[in-house]
Amino acid sequence: MVLALTVCGIVVALVVVGLFVFGARRRLIQRSGGTFDCSLRWDVPEKPDTDGKGWSYGVARYSGDRIEWYRVFSYAYRPRRTLERSAIEVAGRRVPEGEEELALLSDAVILACAHRGTRLELAMSEDALTGFLAWLEAAPPGQRVNVA
Repeated sequence: MVLALTVCGIVVALVVVGLFVFGARRRLIQRSGGTFDCSLRWDVPEKPDTDGKGWSYGVARYSGDRIEWYRVFSYAYRPRRTLERSAIEVAGRRVPEGEEELALLSDAVILACAHRGTRLELAMSEDALTGFLAWLEAAPPGQRVNVA
């Protein structure tokens, strides 16, 4: 009985510590500002599926001339993907269809892009999309920018 209570107490303590670390990590990422919720689908085929598969929830952060993308469900402090402004090409935008509506946040808009030859899709709110496109267009003089 004492062993069972001890094991349950340890499990509850580990869950609480894990949730605390998730919250602390998110606060550290957001500390410098310029963050927004952004789902990512990497290496998208030519004709993307609308079945909702392949999307990862994340938080993106502006960092100079690049976007750092962090997975929400991760303990890593380093970004999972880094997208340089000069290498991002916007191909178009669309609204979620089919199963994607369930896989993404309710007000998401999907932006089809290419980064160094890799096709990807970013899903973010309309406000975040406006900020993202303004950030792309605000590139320094002489830098090539392709915004659809």
